[in-house]
Amino acid sequence: MEKAPTAEALMRSRYSAYATHQVDYLVATTHVSQRHLYSKENILLWATSNNWQKLEVLKTTPTTVEFKAYYLDQNKQQHIHHEFSTFVQEDGIWYYVDGEYY
Repeated sequence: MEKAPTAEALMRSRYSAYATHQVDYLVATTHVSQRHLYSKENILLWATSNNWQKLEVLKTTPTTVEFKAYYLDQNKQQHIHHEFSTFVQEDGIWYYVDGEYY
């Protein structure tokens, strides 16, 4: 796994991982303190039950990314996942910590 150079790069790679159902990558890039909140089964269900359309990065800081992820649900209804995500870098590796949803 190639290391993301910034929090934004990690967020973009995680979006791609959702779109391509790379559950192991999503777990590995979640901070260890938060992994217990997520199950591989739930991540896979969320990733596969939606058709991911596009990503729009709204604002970034060195440790946060606000974005909108556009997707179609199983009924082909358009949705927007709007999130303000927090990241942390440890030993040169970026991790997703948590997010606030709008």
